[in-house]
Amino acid sequence: MPLLQPPPYKPKLPLQSGHLQTIFPRLFRKVSLPPVVKRRIDTPDGDFLDIDWHLASSSRLAVIAHGLEGNSRRPYVLGMARALVLAGWDCITYNFRGCSHEINKLPTMYHSGQTDDLHTVLTYGLNHGIYEDAALIGFSMGGNQVLKYLGEKPEIVPSKVKRAIGISVPCDLASSARKLCASSNFIYNRYFLRSLKNKIRLKHKQYPDLYPLDKLSTIRNITDFDNAYTAPVNGFKDALDYYTTSSCKQFLKNITVPSLIINAKDDPFLTPECYPLEEASSSQTLSLVIPDYGGHVGFADLPMEKQIWSEDRTIRFLNT
Repeated sequence: MPLLQPPPYKPKLPLQSGHLQTIFPRLFRKVSLPPVVKRRIDTPDGDFLDIDWHLASSSRLAVIAHGLEGNSRRPYVLGMARALVLAGWDCITYNFRGCSHEINKLPTMYHSGQTDDLHTVLTYGLNHGIYEDAALIGFSMGGNQVLKYLGEKPEIVPSKVKRAIGISVPCDLASSARKLCASSNFIYNRYFLRSLKNKIRLKHKQYPDLYPLDKLSTIRNITDFDNAYTAPVNGFKDALDYYTTSSCKQFLKNITVPSLIINAKDDPFLTPECYPLEEASSSQTLSLVIPDYGGHVGFADLPMEKQIWSEDRTIRFLNT
């Protein structure tokens, strides 16, 4: 499909800064939702996933995948869940392994290329027999997982999946990792590493040989972390092998489900390689929109409205 024209989304100052868009909603957006149904489901390999089920008494189900070191209760996840429920969708938000209140049981943790858990959550919801249609929504790393899932093995994607959206997607993980390691992004790099290192300490108690603590002192950025832990624990040679194997960009051409990628031009985490212009232009199912503003998983405005631009755009795409 042709590249979509940039939308008429222009937030008020000072939110025309990519960094402020990235930080501001995380600090100041408050999203309240009615009580949800919380479930713990088993995975085929003997681990577990904690999910939140937001119900609208609908025959349509949306599954939301969060970003790096996120969880099902982050404002950007809750905001999207609320928008979906108000638009008549049931919604499952799930926590990646190790991202709920309890560390996962098996040695492996989540990573950018892991799509099995998304499939497990999706099929768990559909197996209840009440849904006619389904949609997938992923933020950042979760967006990479959603798009990789759709294009890696299209034959296993349930036929009820009718639409998918990726927001702020690092389609090329290697270049995005280099960007995240840049000095201009030291705040984000430090934020992610603090959380990730805490999880390594917890995993060390379970599997001391797989998660040695002596490596922690040598880690200065995300690539160091992926070389030390993510790659070896999950069977990759090194961080570059992990990024190359797990990037969704190589699978976009195989996607058969109508899908939309929303990547802001001012996203501080993304490089030119993360905007799949060629893939979208040559695809019958993939659309790409590049707003001038929005930062990374931002898309807010002042005053902080209840439904932000990316949520409104998602609902319009799903309900069209």
